Amino acid sequence: MAKTKLKKLKVFSLGGLGEIAKNLTVLEYSDNIIIIDCGLGFPSDDMLGVDLVVPDFTYLVNNAEKIKGVVVTHGHEDHIGGIPYLLQKINVPIYATRLTLGILEYKFKEFSLGFKPELHCVSAGEKIKLGVFDIEFIHVNHSIAGAVCLAVKTPVGTVIHTGDFKIDSMPVDGEMTDLTRLGELGREGVKLLMCESTNVERPGFTPSETKVGQSLIRFFDEYKNKRIIISTFSSNVHRVQQIVDIAAKHGRKVAITGRSMINIVGAAKELGYMTFPDGVLVDISEIKKYPPEKMTIVSTGSQGEPMSALYRMAFGIHDKVDLGPSDLVIISASAIPGNEKLVGNIINELFRRGVTVLNESVAEVHVSGHACAEEIKIMHALTKPEYFIPIHGEARHLYHHKELAEQMGMEPSHIFVSEVGRVIEIDADGARFAGTVPSGITMVDGSGVGDVGNVVLSDRKHLSQDGLIVVSVAVALDIRDIISGPEVVSRGFVYEKDSAELLDEIKDVVKDSIYDALELKNCDFPMLRNKIKDDLSKYIFSHMKRRPMILPMVLGM
Repeated sequence: MAKTKLKKLKVFSLGGLGEIAKNLTVLEYSDNIIIIDCGLGFPSDDMLGVDLVVPDFTYLVNNAEKIKGVVVTHGHEDHIGGIPYLLQKINVPIYATRLTLGILEYKFKEFSLGFKPELHCVSAGEKIKLGVFDIEFIHVNHSIAGAVCLAVKTPVGTVIHTGDFKIDSMPVDGEMTDLTRLGELGREGVKLLMCESTNVERPGFTPSETKVGQSLIRFFDEYKNKRIIISTFSSNVHRVQQIVDIAAKHGRKVAITGRSMINIVGAAKELGYMTFPDGVLVDISEIKKYPPEKMTIVSTGSQGEPMSALYRMAFGIHDKVDLGPSDLVIISASAIPGNEKLVGNIINELFRRGVTVLNESVAEVHVSGHACAEEIKIMHALTKPEYFIPIHGEARHLYHHKELAEQMGMEPSHIFVSEVGRVIEIDADGARFAGTVPSGITMVDGSGVGDVGNVVLSDRKHLSQDGLIVVSVAVALDIRDIISGPEVVSRGFVYEKDSAELLDEIKDVVKDSIYDALELKNCDFPMLRNKIKDDLSKYIFSHMKRRPMILPMVLGM
């Protein structure tokens, strides 16, 4: 009897390839789809006015009936931030660990979904079945509690998706990455490994989170006469827990400021991921009741985000905290690529206020949550995959990861450095690239999702570079004459009070343009608007070599 040929497993990402942001991986087999993570990213410099970006969900919306659920590896924004926007389009169940769900529930309060999301709490070591997929959650260390790696058993073999991980031999919570289970899966046989690539360029091992705690103890001793403000990622509850514990041992009170810090710490405390010694935690509004040297403030703003708590402190606009020479600010985080200037601005402003500042460039106050090269090698060695797709990295990270896999003996033809939207098929005959699916980004501007496109961005860029001229004029087509105007208003082009002569010349150009158009038999308002725009553009460029946006408003009388 002939062997039945297996159907194809399709694997592709709608984010997280060629970037460290908006991670979203899709596994599809026949009429079954699972989504792994659904994150957001931050806009590039040319996305003027855009708040954030999420993946293009077109393929998922078009195949909504196939989706069995979203499985989440951990609670960082680049892995969960896009979920509310996905749920605005399709209602699908979410599977995640306790803290991740707690963070999501806070996020959902900010959105009007019109329904209660279907949330399922899972734990490391647990297994669930979604359609043809059997999914096992495996504990890993990361810079947020509740992080898991996924082992997905599919009809063509086991797929391991590492999520974000590191191998910490002295984790704060005492639970090390489950290397034993990963090794067992490797012995059973792994068809495909999808492994993060963020720190693949860094040799050796990522230092333990406890190393930060040791540094903090030293600084609490050294700066015992200063108030200490520590800014870190709000999601790093293990680091916040260390700060609270160290502050308590030094007889200090702790106040928390920044909305995301308050929300995540609240969720972590409620779910048992954090504990506070009695009497240590005080409200930020009460800090002046205590001597400064007996006060520690934990704050958001480690990435220099405008209007974050640390930003407001640095620029003197925080309503509860005034910084000065008696303060020590510790920035316990590394700048995400692209945020270096924002962080630098805050540090400069802190120095102007006489504040003592420590960051990772001068002190060991931060360690990464991502695996370095030797840890990544251990992941490969344990799982022994037949095929490999590097994920979660910019292009250079993905290609460096490919080289690492080859050094460990993998066949180059079994390694797929992919791109967002590119499909990889796996079946009984092997693996291969197989076309693409719709992909890209959706820009979020305030409450608007997807209503900012390339045309709008082009207009914004145009306005930011050359300004705007609005021309208003009233014309009577029946008598072929100007009834009122033209009036000219300039914004971002020239200062009107200092440019009266130029604006008068512009009015003359508009008048000539209108009268030229009125001599034509088929003259109408659209023609008038186009004629004004064309003639005025040519005049301004010939005299000033600039191309402002021109908006003619021609009114009929």
